[in-house]
Amino acid sequence: MAVKIRLRRMGAKKAPFYRVVVADSRYPRDGRFIEEIGYYDPTKDPAIIKIDGEKAKKWIANGAQPTDTVKAILKKSEIL
Repeated sequence: MAVKIRLRRMGAKKAPFYRVVVADSRYPRDGRFIEEIGYYDPTKDPAIIKIDGEKAKKWIANGAQPTDTVKAILKKSEIL
């Protein structure tokens, strides 16, 4: 089971916000997930990032791979 930390798109058409979730890589983007660890709202100025750092570090230590976008968000919020 390849576990990824990735974004799950929510919100209305042309007004997205994203939840940062831990999910099996075989599941669809907005499908089933294991755990929600935060959210990201790029529509606000500045963008709102709220991620539980302890949960994110725990999942990365257990082998979860963040996607490129999530890795950039984690670096911006100083978790990585």
